[in-house]
Amino acid sequence: MKHMLFALFSFVWVCCLPVNIAAADSEQAYIIDIDGIISPATADYFTRSLEKAIDANAALFLVRLDTPGGLDVSMRGMIKQIIASPVPIVMYVTPGGARAASAGTYLLYASHIAAMTPATNLGAATPVQLKPSFISDEDKSPQEKTNKETEPNTTRSDDAMTRKVVNDAVAYIKGLADLHNRNKDWAEKAVRDAASLTAEAALELKVIDIVANNQRDLLEQIDGRTVSVLGADRVLNTQSLTLIEVLPDWRNKVLAVITNPNIAYILMMIGIYGLIFEFANPGSIVPGTIGSICLLLALFSLQILPINYAGLALILLGIALMVAEAFQPSFGVLGLGGVAAFAVGSVMLIDVELPGYGINLGVIAGFTVSTVAFFLMALGMVLRNRKQQVTTGQEQMIGATCVAVDDIIGQGRVWVHGEQWTARSKQHLKKGDRAEVLNMHGLILEVTPTSTQEHKS
Repeated sequence: MKHMLFALFSFVWVCCLPVNIAAADSEQAYIIDIDGIISPATADYFTRSLEKAIDANAALFLVRLDTPGGLDVSMRGMIKQIIASPVPIVMYVTPGGARAASAGTYLLYASHIAAMTPATNLGAATPVQLKPSFISDEDKSPQEKTNKETEPNTTRSDDAMTRKVVNDAVAYIKGLADLHNRNKDWAEKAVRDAASLTAEAALELKVIDIVANNQRDLLEQIDGRTVSVLGADRVLNTQSLTLIEVLPDWRNKVLAVITNPNIAYILMMIGIYGLIFEFANPGSIVPGTIGSICLLLALFSLQILPINYAGLALILLGIALMVAEAFQPSFGVLGLGGVAAFAVGSVMLIDVELPGYGINLGVIAGFTVSTVAFFLMALGMVLRNRKQQVTTGQEQMIGATCVAVDDIIGQGRVWVHGEQWTARSKQHLKKGDRAEVLNMHGLILEVTPTSTQEHKS
């Protein structure tokens, strides 16, 4: 009887186990920190962390946000993940003094719950490549048009591309506002006028949902709220959440390093240096190997960064001109043109105006100087050395002057380069006579008397 009861109890426990695990999983909240520019590495970190939360059937995915903005392609990739997520996503601008500017504003609008800490701000969502003076009247808000009438000297441009970019950004953020019934009018103002708001003002204008003093306060305020997830209403239960913080792994850290514009630029230059040195001096192996690895890493980085192909072409043209200059006897027009093309191309290479996200001018200056030194000095020395007479092997023996060790009638011995060699001569040579090496057959030299020796004879 006891065995039967034990078996029945075990069966019931096993049947209930999946339900218990699912219940435990649904009470988990995954947390990540996004601090800095929205980049490809940021998007990868966000996507991989969200996938973990989805696989665990988590109840919540919390993002603590502090960003000045970022790349449009990375931001849009993250927003696609937010919209398609079956797990509610909370964007929380924290700590005090943090901001959700530019791309961060779009992320807040896309999230299921938008929250901020006091003394934080959001806004300034105008695409960074646009200057305020380049926005035409058709793209300006009514208030800005009124100001325009009082300032008749304000610059006006009808640039079609500017209008396209602005209108696309406005439509995009207004569409995100519709997802969770947030303020569309202010969203448009944030794009057209680069408007910003404090946390309290954003709450009052229904741009965000919550102002929370800290994370605990945030979880208390969202408890019992209803959010729309994939078109279905879901009630949040945050009373007994298990908080799981997801940190960047080694893959994300490496991606963050190599997608830094400065690092990508340095890798590209090292790769080019290494390959050119290997081609100029075949058999070195080490420069070619290191150069190939660095160039492949640089190409991987550049294909996910917003590069300007005109800038890349100028860099390659500059290098080509400096290589050509290395063949010239003196520094001239080719070298000066190469330096100018290289420097301008380096400045233009990364096509983005995000503060702190372009290539540092100090790095460009350093590589410009080192490139000039490399091509006009080091490479020039290598090429000039290749023009010098060969001093080893069979080639250096041809044309060398030798001295007969004894009388040579047909075949004998000669002294050349500090060594005795067997030599053949069609003409008679006396001991001590000088001769010139005409050819080399294995270990036997073919010699002939020098012109001076023939005159004496």
